[in-house]
Amino acid sequence: MRLRRREFLRLGAGAAALAGAPRAASALDYPARPVRIIVGYAPGITPDIVTRLMALALSERLGQQFVVENRPGATSNIATELVVRAPPDGYTLLTMTATNAINATLYDKLGFDVVRDLTPVAGLIRTPNVLVVNPAVPAKNLPEFIAYAKANPGKLYYASAGSGSATNVTGELFKAMTGIAMTHVSYRASYLPDLLGGQVQAAFPPIAQAVEFIKAEKLRALAVTGATRSPALPDVPTVDSFVPGFTASVWDGIGAPRHTPADIIERLNGAINAVLADAAMTTRLAALGAEPMPMTPAEFGKFVVAESEKWGSVIKSAGIKPE
Repeated sequence: MRLRRREFLRLGAGAAALAGAPRAASALDYPARPVRIIVGYAPGITPDIVTRLMALALSERLGQQFVVENRPGATSNIATELVVRAPPDGYTLLTMTATNAINATLYDKLGFDVVRDLTPVAGLIRTPNVLVVNPAVPAKNLPEFIAYAKANPGKLYYASAGSGSATNVTGELFKAMTGIAMTHVSYRASYLPDLLGGQVQAAFPPIAQAVEFIKAEKLRALAVTGATRSPALPDVPTVDSFVPGFTASVWDGIGAPRHTPADIIERLNGAINAVLADAAMTTRLAALGAEPMPMTPAEFGKFVVAESEKWGSVIKSAGIKPE
C-alpha cells in the first residue's frame, strides 16, 4: 500500500494552522458559485443520503448551492479519480468513505493515491455494524458464538456485500482476533434473503439495514462493532466487551483535490462541523443508525491514514482480492 502518511497529515494540519491567521482573499468570497460534491455510489444509500443532507445545510449556511453528483462504479474509484483530477479550487469535493481506505490496499494499480492526492476536509458520520446470526444458530450471545464456531471450524458461513467490502474486512478482522474459522460467502446482490433463510448463518450488516429484522426476531443480534453501544440497539453489547480492541465502523467524510487552498478547507470544515452540531441534523443521522463525526482537517487526515493502515493489514493477512 503506497501511503504518504506524512504528506496527508501535513495537508490536514496546514488547514488547522490557519485558525489564527488572516483570511486570504480566496476564502473571503468562497463559495462564489455552486460547489459539486461527488458521491461514488447510486442514489438512495447512506453516503448519498448523508451527502444530500449536508449539501442542503451547506447551501443554506454558505449562500451558494452545493450540488450532489452521483458517479457510481468501480467501488467508488471512478468518483475518487474524478475529484483527484479536478482543479484544486474548492468547487469539486468528494464524499470519502471507508471504502476509500480499503481500496488503497485492495487494488494494486489505481490511477491515484487517496492519501497523497486528496486533502482531508472534515469527517461526516460513523456507522457501526452489528454481528447478526440466523436464529437457528444455537448461540445466544457473543461468547457462545465464538465457542460454537471453534467447536465447528469452517461449518459456519458468513455473508458479505462482496470481496473487499466493509462487511468482508470486518468479518476477516473478527476471525483473526477471535481465532475462529468461518467461511466467507460473497454476494453481488443482497445477502439478506439467504441470511434470513439460513443458507448462510452470520453477517455484519449496517445497523440500519438489520434493525427491523432484529426487532422482529428474524435475526439475532450478538454484538455491535462500534466502540460504544448503539442507541438503536441499546441492549446489544459491543464486540470489544468480549474481544478487547475490536472496533469496526463504516464512515463518511469530505475530501478535496490536493493543493486546495488551506483557508478554503478551513472554511468548509467550520461550516460542516457547525451543521453536525445542529440537533436537527443529529436526529436525522440517528434515524440512519449514524452518529456525527466532527473533526478538524488534521484529525480527519490522521483518521483516514489509520483506517487505511488498519484495513490494509487485514486485506494482506487474509489474502483478500477484488472481484
